Amino acid sequence: MSEYHTSVLLDESVTALVDSVDGVYADATFGGGGHTAEILSRLSKNGRVLAFDRDEDAIKNKPDDDRLTLIRNNFRFIHNYVLYEGYPDGIDGVLADLGVSSHQFDTAERGFSFRYDAPLDMRMNTKAGMTAADLVNNYEEAEIARILKIYGEVDNSRKIAQLICKAREKAPVATTGDLTKAIESALPKFAEHKFLAKVYQALRIEVNQEMKSLEKFLEGAAASLKPGGKLVVITYHSLEDRMVKNFIKTGNVDGEMQKDFYGNSTAPLKAVNKKPILPQESEIAANTRARSAKLRVAVKL
Repeated sequence: MSEYHTSVLLDESVTALVDSVDGVYADATFGGGGHTAEILSRLSKNGRVLAFDRDEDAIKNKPDDDRLTLIRNNFRFIHNYVLYEGYPDGIDGVLADLGVSSHQFDTAERGFSFRYDAPLDMRMNTKAGMTAADLVNNYEEAEIARILKIYGEVDNSRKIAQLICKAREKAPVATTGDLTKAIESALPKFAEHKFLAKVYQALRIEVNQEMKSLEKFLEGAAASLKPGGKLVVITYHSLEDRMVKNFIKTGNVDGEMQKDFYGNSTAPLKAVNKKPILPQESEIAANTRARSAKLRVAVKL
């Protein structure tokens, strides 16, 4: 396994997930393979792991273990593959670590980070879909502002969108450097990096359709679990955490409680912990990715 990133909340998440050494589990976000390796270490020869990732760099981390099936696709299709792999009655648990890996941020040419001047890409799957450059050069100003506000919680999103559109009139905004330069006049003093992080997060979410994929994943994960199976999700920002929390509570990401004819909730899951599990201070000190991490655990009813 190559150096990729350090898995966050590794022991806490896998301990919450694995109840049976002979069980079948899904790691919906394979990445560097840290969570998958820990799951496999706790299974017998009869256990199985289905892992998902669409990033070619992540695929290279696949260990030589016949208990593992690595699926090169978006985790939104989890239920289709659980059925395809021969588990119509469901599997024992599903884990997802929703954070972007430090490897992706640190690989300059992927365009995820404003720390490098590189092509404005941001695609998880580098062989498919539009890039962030396509977005900032072709979307209407109002749509760019909406994305920045909703996905990045950028306060002056209209001003930022206006600056981007003004810059692209002179020349395409093709690189991370072009983007940063286009909006630099609106960056708050002494908080430039925090502000840029919000802008880049918003664009990345739109490019990869992360919120729609997360919604479909949660629905598919719930459908894929057998009764008593566990859903374990690590979130990193408020938007995705709210969606996960709402889905566990109500069965949908909007948080609207649905009830059957008798007035009972139709939510398929029940939270194991009322409050999310947070990393220890020692982990936060050793791994900056852990700063905003929250672990939510639910059981299939």
